[in-house]
This record gives sequence, structure tokens and C-alpha cells, in this order.
Amino acid sequence: MSSARGRWGPLDGPVAAVGHAVARLAFVTFGRLPTRVRRAVVRQVGRTFVAGAVGVMERDGQLLLIRSVYRSGWGLPGGMLSRRESPAQAVVREVREELGLEVTAVQPGAVVLDLVPQRLDVVFRLSPGPGADLDGVRPHSAELAEARWFPAGHLPEDLQAEARHALDALRQHERTSPWVVGGRQPQ
Repeated sequence: MSSARGRWGPLDGPVAAVGHAVARLAFVTFGRLPTRVRRAVVRQVGRTFVAGAVGVMERDGQLLLIRSVYRSGWGLPGGMLSRRESPAQAVVREVREELGLEVTAVQPGAVVLDLVPQRLDVVFRLSPGPGADLDGVRPHSAELAEARWFPAGHLPEDLQAEARHALDALRQHERTSPWVVGGRQPQ
């Protein structure tokens, strides 16, 4: 006979057997549902993460940062992925929308997994497209207050934590591992 732990202590005997049988029936029934229905159920009851893509553009030892109107501090250009959009497509689209720049996302990107806000970002190094005016970079979106180049060694004190994690992830990725969790490489 199986033994399980219930709300008020161990469950033994018939109670555990019935609970096990009900759970098994639920899993078997779930497994027989069409794939689309199972995925919809998982999306509704499962934990979800927000997926985004950010870009790191450097030139002459300077890093391009943006300041949005709805967040404090400086961050990296980028944003959320749209449905059926790859992270590389998303960062190219976001930079075009936010800054009016045509860029290429250099593959592969580093990954930052932030467990507390349940956020996953793919970080790409960006290269400017032909004819990109890097000196004239300015906001092209109402969501941005400012865009500015900063010396890579002297980033602003109010750099957003997500931007710091992304920069750390990209440096780590370029050295060894593409994964950074919560700003640290996993053990």
C-alpha cells in the first residue's frame, strides 16, 4: 500500500490508494486530450515567463543605452517577443521601432533567466545596417525619453538591473556559457 503526505499528516491505506487512482485517472484523461487543448490548459494553469530580446551595440568603446518614459534608469534597446517571432527578429524590430536604426542581431545570443519576475531575455550583440547613422541616434518611439552613447567602462549608476544582467550574460557567453540565471552563471 502506498503512503502519501496529506494536509494533516500521512495518508495511508485506502485514502492514499483512492487519491493515487484519482490522480492517475486525471493524468490519463489529460494525456488523451488533443495536443492543442493540453497546451491551452498548461498555459492557463502553468507558470509563465515573459520572453524578451535585448541588443548591445558598441562603437568606439561606447555602449548605446536608452531611457524609457515608464521606467527609471538606463537600459538596453529591446522588448517583448511577438507571437511566432524569433528573439533575433524581435530585437531587430524593437531597435527599428525605438531608434529608427536598421541592425543585424549577431547569432547566437546569450540567455538571461530571471526567476523572481519570471523573465527570460535573449541578449544579442548588434551590428549596424548599411547607412545607419550612429551619430544621430535618437528616440523614434513615444516610449523612449532618451538614447545616448556611454563609455563602456563608465556606465551610469542608474543602469537597470536587467541591463547589467544582460551585459554580464553576453560577456560570459562570449567566454564560455550562454546561460546566466539571476545575473549569475548557474552552478
